[in-house]
Amino acid sequence: MDKLAKALGERIRVQRKACRVSQDALALACNIDRSYVGRIERGEFNITVEKLYRIASVLACDTCGLLPPVAFHPVNTETFE
Repeated sequence: MDKLAKALGERIRVQRKACRVSQDALALACNIDRSYVGRIERGEFNITVEKLYRIASVLACDTCGLLPPVAFHPVNTETFE
């Protein structure tokens, strides 16, 4: 399981619960299957940016608030030089 996807899923779950939104309600509002929401929260999928924005909108937060910090997944800057 990808560590970044798992960290993102955990942050989505925490925000969803803080907003007292069920997986069913989130799925319905985002027009995705409820089982897919569960799999996102478990880090089984790398979700699209579009889905991330939909989820953030429903959970009344900024997408940046759902993303793990950059330090969690450092980028190899040598490839950009």
